Amino acid sequence: MKKYEDIRIKNLIIKNRLILPPMASTTGSLEHRVTDETIAYYSRIAKTGHLGLIIVEHAFVSPEGAASRHQLSISRDSDIEGLKALASAIHSYDIPAICQINHAGGAIRSVDTGHRNIGPSTNLGLKYFEPDISMNNEDIDRVISDFVSGALRAKEAGFDAVEIHSAHGYLLNQFYSPLSNLRDDDYGGSIENRLRIHFEIIKGIRENLGDEYPIFIRLGASDYMEKGNTIYDGKEASILLEKAGVDLIDVSGGLCFYRRPGKEDEQGYFSDASRIIKRNVSVPVILTGGIREISVAEKLIDDREADLIGIGRPILKDQEWLGKLF
Repeated sequence: MKKYEDIRIKNLIIKNRLILPPMASTTGSLEHRVTDETIAYYSRIAKTGHLGLIIVEHAFVSPEGAASRHQLSISRDSDIEGLKALASAIHSYDIPAICQINHAGGAIRSVDTGHRNIGPSTNLGLKYFEPDISMNNEDIDRVISDFVSGALRAKEAGFDAVEIHSAHGYLLNQFYSPLSNLRDDDYGGSIENRLRIHFEIIKGIRENLGDEYPIFIRLGASDYMEKGNTIYDGKEASILLEKAGVDLIDVSGGLCFYRRPGKEDEQGYFSDASRIIKRNVSVPVILTGGIREISVAEKLIDDREADLIGIGRPILKDQEWLGKLF
């Protein structure tokens, strides 16, 4: 990887433009805690020394928001000890560690979690997103509070920033997408309303963690589905989210999950979204999606498709993959 200038986000310094995007490692315990296997997994990746930062896989902010049996939790104060050990292990290789926080919402697997699905709307007719309960204002306030509490725990555990997950069909993405948000109140309709829960979470985190703690967001910018969000909606959303106070936008897919239909073989298949977003915001932009060659990553940066490149699946398959390239 050629040498690029450092990226500075408040007190966070990113020295390399390659990053590890958040990917479920299924190494958490059945009690959703960090295990020795979790720490070993991330240590194998960090020790290669070729990453600018590591974004740890999504941790749920409340038990009702768990997505799977081995997902990490950040919903309890007792989770902090294990998360602190994980952040410390990554830091020992001089790499910043970011904690992604999430609520699965209507994408919850009830058979795995024992909790009923909740979401912005019901009766969607979508294959993978069918909440049992349409959230009322009390439910929304509770979720906002849970995200803020999760961010507080992330900071206490020593993570250098927190990333709010609003992609891949999870709860916040369900609010953002017109395919899964059919509400006619303050949280539905216009793009500003569909993002309102995001704004309130960002505001709550800022008020509790201060102006200097970096807030990232992973945005399912486009659904790549008929009547869903487009890349132009992603541009508008990113402008609004920057105004709300986010310090970095991590571009991925919306209700299409983390893959782009019909484009899976292309490297950087979300670059049409990241390109237009980068040209309209001043905060750094991450692009992930099918990238498996360093030369392609460099070209995407040189062509101003993004500021940082996430390489995921090759590293998920072989944690020492990057080290073998240099």
